[in-house]
Amino acid sequence: MTVSLAFDDLEVGHEVVTHSRTVTEADVRNFAGVSGDFNPLHLSEEHTAETDFGEPIAHGALLFAIASGLLWQYRHERPDVVAFYGVDSLRFTTPVTMGTSVHAESKLVAKEPKDHPVGNGVVRYETRLVTDEDETALSCEMLTLVT
Repeated sequence: MTVSLAFDDLEVGHEVVTHSRTVTEADVRNFAGVSGDFNPLHLSEEHTAETDFGEPIAHGALLFAIASGLLWQYRHERPDVVAFYGVDSLRFTTPVTMGTSVHAESKLVAKEPKDHPVGNGVVRYETRLVTDEDETALSCEMLTLVT
């Protein structure tokens, strides 16, 4: 059961750790088709064999989408979201290869009331996508407009 929380209910310091999912070749190929990003770093074993990566890596934008999806799927408690409001300080710090499992970790670090027609405030989360080797693949601050 999901508990929906309004802006006033949210507490700075609240942390969430999601379940894991494995990044697959199908994920990467489908994302390439949707995004139009056919960079050989993501799709070509022959090309990447000659790079420091040694094998294809997932798109950074795909990893961001996975982090966002994992956080949305978190079922225990979450803000009553009006809209994704933005992202700050996005960094891709560790490459993710096919077959790597990842999970998201997020901590509410700030709340800002907003005079908005449908939202009461913006909440800021320090967010990481973490590999099964406990390496940070992505870090950012996600902002969400909530009621």
